[in-house]
Amino acid sequence: MNKPNEETLLIDGNGLSLDDVSSVASGKRQVDLSEQAVRQIAESRKIVEELLANRSVVYGITTGFGKFKDVYIPPEDSVKLQKNFLLSHAVGVGPALSVPETRATMLLRANALAKGFSGVRKRVVRLLLDMLNQGVHPVIPEQGSVGASGDLAPLAHLALVLIGEGEADYKGKVYDGREALTRAGLKPVILQAKEGLALTNGTQVMTAIGSLVLRDALALTKVADIIGAMTLEALLGTKKAFDSQVHSIRPHSGQVASASNLRLLLSDSDLMESHKNCGMVQDAYSLRCMPQVHGASRQAIEHAREVIEVELNSATDNPLIFESGVISAGNFHGQPIALVVDYLSIALAELANISERRTERLVNPSLSNGLPPFLILNGGLNSGFMIAQYTAAALVSENKSLAHPASVDSIPTSANQEDHVSMGTIGARKSRAILKNLKYVLAIELLCAAQGLDLRTGRYKNGGQAFAPEGIESKGQTPGRGVDAAYEFVRKNIGYLSKDRLIKNDIEMAFRLIDQGDFLHHVESKVGELS
Repeated sequence: MNKPNEETLLIDGNGLSLDDVSSVASGKRQVDLSEQAVRQIAESRKIVEELLANRSVVYGITTGFGKFKDVYIPPEDSVKLQKNFLLSHAVGVGPALSVPETRATMLLRANALAKGFSGVRKRVVRLLLDMLNQGVHPVIPEQGSVGASGDLAPLAHLALVLIGEGEADYKGKVYDGREALTRAGLKPVILQAKEGLALTNGTQVMTAIGSLVLRDALALTKVADIIGAMTLEALLGTKKAFDSQVHSIRPHSGQVASASNLRLLLSDSDLMESHKNCGMVQDAYSLRCMPQVHGASRQAIEHAREVIEVELNSATDNPLIFESGVISAGNFHGQPIALVVDYLSIALAELANISERRTERLVNPSLSNGLPPFLILNGGLNSGFMIAQYTAAALVSENKSLAHPASVDSIPTSANQEDHVSMGTIGARKSRAILKNLKYVLAIELLCAAQGLDLRTGRYKNGGQAFAPEGIESKGQTPGRGVDAAYEFVRKNIGYLSKDRLIKNDIEMAFRLIDQGDFLHHVESKVGELS
């Protein structure tokens, strides 16, 4: 846990943003209930208490769950019912969610409850936020949700810790739930009617994972433009295809933004001027069509953002408590998130696809416009970046399998009472895997592009020869402002490859520069914020 260094976030179920989720997930921000949230929670709970006093038959309050919807549970058995519900539903398997994913899930669950349609007591939401603020992180297995009725199994593991059951990570060690709470100075709560169901019936796990993937995806669209521009310069490509006139007559917003970025990154390029009169008519698609391909992924990612931002501030459990009465409905169904995380997966996979094709052009002497085979001198004795491209190809191929939509599948559950489910959490987990693969693919292209610029301009240390087709003088030429800033930053962290070494280490360093945001931050500090 990092020490919080930002203003406390007040939640009320209505104003949560992606940036809020990111700051809380990373441990940088404390969270509390707003006064409005306290009123909303109290009003909702009052209605539940009246139903209990009247011994009304209401699903999830005085009945069993799922197929047991017709089994009446008297109010005096409510406490036992809540505990049984959590114990029976906590059946997740597989590795645990990461701490940031767990924190995001806790925040989203608390925000949904704070909206005031779930019928829980304030002390339940208060304990959830105290756990979040004190760094008590439930151990939540990531497999077991079918995405309706929400993320039941993983959220049950979260909720168990509130009653002193289950397991939680506290300061890097895993304890049983009660001990973790005790070590943090907290006490478990005894759940009352409706509260176990309210804690587990929702889409917060898939939405939390999707939110964190989305945060990185938005940045990677810019990173892809930067690295693509580096490759374009290294391959002696042209920026003519990025002319604003071209994109004004097909004005998809993502395409326009990507083209604008490429023009900025390539501005003031002496290297590009050195070959403006060459005989090349047009570049390959992986270079020329960057605005169209990167732009389409941008728009898919933006669509995912619109949907997820709605979900961040939605009541997604069942039944819902209104002033007019209790309504059983289906807001727990994860289909809206399931579809967009699948779309997000496809968008990210395509950024990797086109990146790997650019890497191939850099290492292939038949396509690289005069660069040495596999970007290495003394080829044969040295293999250079030959096998790095293999890794990129393997990751891209893996992404193609992962990008198959999870949402097209459905398996009925609860004796066919729940006969259509979203598989949204599976889709979110796959988008996370594709995102990581994309970062590695871009890292490999980044290494190859920097090496290509070294060889093209003669910047590398031993020698100084510049590799270019006959009639083009590229030695000493400087690439565009953004490309040069990116190149210089890479070389401050990763050296030129003069002979074979353990390239795995270089790939991991390039991955970190991308993953931690340092690469993008440096380039934007030199050229201004990219679209």
